[in-house]
Amino acid sequence: MALVELGRYDRNLANILVARLESDGIPALAFDGGASIADGSWLLISVRVMVDEDDLAAAQAIAGAA
Repeated sequence: MALVELGRYDRNLANILVARLESDGIPALAFDGGASIADGSWLLISVRVMVDEDDLAAAQAIAGAA
């Protein structure tokens, strides 16, 4: 199992996308969501959504349709 990046999103959208993927049986993780030191700058740091490389095509289809 190797993780690959599905895309980079703002923190809220990344968490919504992770939940959407997991509801379809695709395990996903949001990386870097807490990387901001100051709470006011959370929009400046994108969050990487990661999936297993075997699930990438299905995850891209779901992300593209959302």
